[in-house]
Amino acid sequence: MIAFKVSDMTCGHCVSTITRALKGADKDAKIQIDLASRVVHVESTTADSEVLADAIREAGYSPAPVPEAAAVQVEQPRARGGCCGSCR
Repeated sequence: MIAFKVSDMTCGHCVSTITRALKGADKDAKIQIDLASRVVHVESTTADSEVLADAIREAGYSPAPVPEAAAVQVEQPRARGGCCGSCR
């Protein structure tokens, strides 16, 4: 898994733009984005980290590589009985 810190990613539109850019570089890539920590995790089937970083740059953002040991896996929210996870 390849991880990037994208400090200038600030909203859902940014997430969508980066996702589209990465899918353009590797349509089969598995992408997890944690907007709160501004970290993008990519499991690519064909592209290397430089190609993925270039795709993010071309979309207008500034990716910084995150060492694999420092990249924390994005945890998916757990449902607590409601539709959005906030309900009890």
